[in-house]
Amino acid sequence: MTLPAHATLIDLRPAELRCREPLEEWLTLPVLALTLEAIENGTHGLRPEAGPLVVICERGVRSGLAAQYLRADGLEAWAYPGGVPALRRALQQGRPEDNSG
Repeated sequence: MTLPAHATLIDLRPAELRCREPLEEWLTLPVLALTLEAIENGTHGLRPEAGPLVVICERGVRSGLAAQYLRADGLEAWAYPGGVPALRRALQQGRPEDNSG
């Protein structure tokens, strides 16, 4: 999956995993740490101005659910398929960011 140049990455992983592998060190995109609970409850504080939202979790399961909730809130959002392992593989093969826009 190619990440849009103006996307915001939503990291759903627990703090321990975020500290172990900070996505901010891998990408030039902004990364926000949120919980699935905040997204489910609508207390995430995200606005359309954040641009397209790409939600990622450790394996890709919770991010799909979170993206559905965010779309229900009127935001442009989708899950990164395969989670962090898939992103790691994409980075090893070349940058997954789309710098065309």
